[in-house]
Amino acid sequence: MTEIHGFCRDDFAPVRERFATGFTEGLERGASVAVTLHGEPVVDLWGGDADGEGTPWERDSITNVWSTTKTMAATCVLMLADRGELDLDAPIAEHWPEFAVNGKGGVTMAHVLGHTAGVVGWDPGISPVDLYDWDKATRVLAEGPLWWEPGTASGYHALTQGFLEGEVVRRVTGRSIGTFFREEVAEPLGADFHIGLPESEDHRYAPIVPPGRTLDDVPGADPRSLPVRALRPGDRTVYSIASFAFHLAILTLPVFLAGHVALWQHALGLSLTALPAAVADALTSVALV
Repeated sequence: MTEIHGFCRDDFAPVRERFATGFTEGLERGASVAVTLHGEPVVDLWGGDADGEGTPWERDSITNVWSTTKTMAATCVLMLADRGELDLDAPIAEHWPEFAVNGKGGVTMAHVLGHTAGVVGWDPGISPVDLYDWDKATRVLAEGPLWWEPGTASGYHALTQGFLEGEVVRRVTGRSIGTFFREEVAEPLGADFHIGLPESEDHRYAPIVPPGRTLDDVPGADPRSLPVRALRPGDRTVYSIASFAFHLAILTLPVFLAGHVALWQHALGLSLTALPAAVADALTSVALV
């Protein structure tokens, strides 16, 4: 039986029980969970292996937190808006002129934040490895077409939102979104959350285990449908790139941790709960400036 470490307030005992069940049912190799209530930590649990080789998951183990990073990236964008450096309702091409081609001149940061921008994928397609190449990934997005008229429909910009936000942050501030987030948000708040993990923290990294099946194995998944196209960086109509499982495996390699992408990044569990709380507090009291 996997030993569960940490603490859990008595009235949150079902959280501990469900967390432990994940290990007994074979759903987890290693994991952590944290909960805060009104700013007070009430759950902070961890257990299992961090790397599949017997290295224990520790209290400060850090792992990929996927699209939780969208909240952090949006915080950076909203800070710039609050400072008057970015108009959410103005075309992002005002800061990124190359983006205005192929009908995208009217796309605003409000569209990007609300997943209504109509730029949910790359056309022409790029390979999963190209997600490491910030300049190429953003250039292809800038040169590509709309997938629908901005503001007329909503569709999850799963892989592209971070590149769109991050490139605008870079154009406005001269800093990558990872650097901006570290200097303006994480360090002032003492948060253990990284958009681009420094080598000094590699020893704490717990890699994600890719799923055992691909999108092609999902019943009814149409490779030409918008959701599937949006989840694959390859060509929007013909897919000759690696499987989605390979895609996920690439994105868990340590080398990716040096990147800038605001899609999947690495954090300690308590920071995932503390950061949104701090942002919420900033909206009503002390601002991040």
